[in-house]
Amino acid sequence: MPKKFDIRPQFNECVQSAKYDEACKLWRVKTVSTAGSVRSETEYICQMLVVATGENAEGVVPEIEGLQEFSGEVIHAKDYKSGEKFQGKKVLVVGCGNSGMEVSLDLSNHNAKPSMVIRNSVHVLPREMFGKSTFDLAMMLMKWLPLWIVDKLLLLFAWFIIGNIQSYGIKRPSLGPLTLKNHHGKTPVLDIGALEKIRSGDITVVPGIKKFTGKTVELVNGDILNIDSVVLATGYFSNVPFWLHESEFFAENGFPKTPFPNGWKGKGGLYAAGFTRRGLAGASADAMKISKDIGKEWKAELKQKKQKVPTHRRCISTF
Repeated sequence: MPKKFDIRPQFNECVQSAKYDEACKLWRVKTVSTAGSVRSETEYICQMLVVATGENAEGVVPEIEGLQEFSGEVIHAKDYKSGEKFQGKKVLVVGCGNSGMEVSLDLSNHNAKPSMVIRNSVHVLPREMFGKSTFDLAMMLMKWLPLWIVDKLLLLFAWFIIGNIQSYGIKRPSLGPLTLKNHHGKTPVLDIGALEKIRSGDITVVPGIKKFTGKTVELVNGDILNIDSVVLATGYFSNVPFWLHESEFFAENGFPKTPFPNGWKGKGGLYAAGFTRRGLAGASADAMKISKDIGKEWKAELKQKKQKVPTHRRCISTF
């Protein structure tokens, strides 16, 4: 596919800034090379800019008493590679979303001893229902049924397939899974095997954390656990405000100000894909709208016989 459309990805580059040049009506995007010992800066000049860094670009690190002084290893789930190096170790996974569940499952599969902190309620749904992915099924049902009925059906199907999860210390939210996602951006967990490990006791569910001390953690119920490592599966946030110099389209939280389904296009050739809080289905909807709109703009420009300004790279310094 990249060869067919002459796509040339530039790897190992980190965007430092992106700014619209009003004088020449172009975007200027500056990057810094992250590979090798030689640092180089590059400027890209383009007519259109698609921001597709997503909702989960950076990891959230919570403030927990004693965490900074914890003597074991602490990593964020975004940096987690494999449970292989944790074999035989007692690992505390902080968080019970998709990342927390999948990290706990992987740790268990590599003979580690994970304990997963579940502080709040969470929806857990099977990854597939009746031979279809759960989200595909949900999107299909929503074509004919209101959201609240689809939520009820998903929970009913989940109860038949995975049973009552509250007996394992996992409480369901009062809002339905899709309603919660749309209103608060909290994605339901799609189970890929972690529940079975919880049932068997290979993954231990524990309540919230009070504080860390040395290589122990005190929980809110008074229990104290000896642990070797901590994996923070505590969520992610958009990093757009750190590099995009624009305030009309994107809000301070790194999301478009205009809600779905109209938050995909700004002014001056600015687009956003993957900020819908609706997973891959939302990103796909954005991508199709953006590609059609760019095609429309391109054809209009050719029709008017305007000269195309090519996208190019210009190295501005090496040191």
